[in-house]
Amino acid sequence: MFRLDRTKGKGYKHENAEKDSAYWKTKTVDERLEAVMYLNSIAYNFDINNPPRMDKTVFSMRKHKIR
Repeated sequence: MFRLDRTKGKGYKHENAEKDSAYWKTKTVDERLEAVMYLNSIAYNFDINNPPRMDKTVFSMRKHKIR
């Protein structure tokens, strides 16, 4: 099981958060989504040009009976 190593972090200042927010507000939605996809590819170790497909066998559909 993986555990979070809390010794490898640092604080984040409020001023930096405001700068980051202002920066990302200047980007288009497509540019923001590209950045998210890139970060996901790094975090989950997959090729950004060949992302994994969703396993659709986990989900099921059924009709609800109306009483």
